[in-house]
Amino acid sequence: LSQDAANYFVAQNGLVGSPAAPSHEDTMQPQRGDQVLADGAEAVELPFLWRSADGVEVERSYRLARGSYLLEVTDTVRNNGSAAWSGNAYHQLVRVPPPATRGGFTNPASLSFVGAAWYSPQDKFEKRKFDKFDPRKPLRIDVTDGWIAMLQHYFTAAIIPPAGQASVFSSAALSNNRYLMREVGSAINVAPGAQASTTTRLYLGPKMRQELEAISPGLGLTLDYGIFTVLAQPMHWLLSMLHKLTGNWGWAIVLLVVVIKGALFKLSEAQYRSFAKMRKVQPRIEALKERYGDDRQKFQTAMMEMYKKEKINPLGGCLPILVQIPIFLSLYWVLVEAVELRHAPWILWIQNLTAPDPYFILPVVNLVTMWATQKLSPAPGMDPMQKRMMQA
Repeated sequence: LSQDAANYFVAQNGLVGSPAAPSHEDTMQPQRGDQVLADGAEAVELPFLWRSADGVEVERSYRLARGSYLLEVTDTVRNNGSAAWSGNAYHQLVRVPPPATRGGFTNPASLSFVGAAWYSPQDKFEKRKFDKFDPRKPLRIDVTDGWIAMLQHYFTAAIIPPAGQASVFSSAALSNNRYLMREVGSAINVAPGAQASTTTRLYLGPKMRQELEAISPGLGLTLDYGIFTVLAQPMHWLLSMLHKLTGNWGWAIVLLVVVIKGALFKLSEAQYRSFAKMRKVQPRIEALKERYGDDRQKFQTAMMEMYKKEKINPLGGCLPILVQIPIFLSLYWVLVEAVELRHAPWILWIQNLTAPDPYFILPVVNLVTMWATQKLSPAPGMDPMQKRMMQA
């Protein structure tokens, strides 16, 4: 994928066996020239051949279908020798961590998970950052119907072994800041005069949940929302449905926010009612503060008595906010991880929904809205100096 030292990322495959087998470092000869995917052709397939002195042949074929990110790698072992051949096919991903990104919350790539991941029907989805690879405790597990992958913002590379085949997944921290995830397949036994084949799939492309789940169970989890997965997955589905309705990802986001705000209307209503009550008694609270001066205990007692008399819950404005926080954090992660938004235009000057606003118009509008909300929010009992600092 990249031989450049700063971005080194390769997918390698080979066999280990007896009496001989080609590793990923051995040369294989192409069986025909470069093939061009002709108009109307469904796929292109390129075969390569390796021969040993013992009469063993390995034909490796790469097949890529039109419009697909899924590469099929088939190894066919033909035993033309006099002794039985046995071995295993292996496939691995080796890479360095991508260059560090800057920008914090203004750069979604800096927030997305970068590292290795794997899946098994027993333990489900697991992941490990590159800096957490421990040479003393490498991964080594036996898995059937699983996969291994390397993840980064928007994209994934995944190795998917054949269904029903037992494999061994392992990891390693190599030299030159390189990290490895390897899959070794079940034993292949080929008698003299016979042949055997094994096919493994390699996905190299964007993290689009629906397409990934159709390839292998759990592969859609590479679209990683962390602890917000339960809320974020249905949000992403709804965002996709709204895009089908509008034909524009920007307006789909707007409608999604409207839908969420509508669903949370009762909570917001309770929050603003509480704020209104608090604002109504604000002058009385200021009067109590002046009456009791520095006696904070008497001031707090008198204020709570007033709340009780006026039937005001001082937490009534905070609890609805606490309920809404995980919902809007989930929405944030949906927008961070959605590859569909990459280079997607909205309106006027916004021609890339994943790039910063070039004129800072939307950030300014957001800042003004936050300031206005802060001004409208009551702060009972707060020192005037603190209040000015909060509203500055």
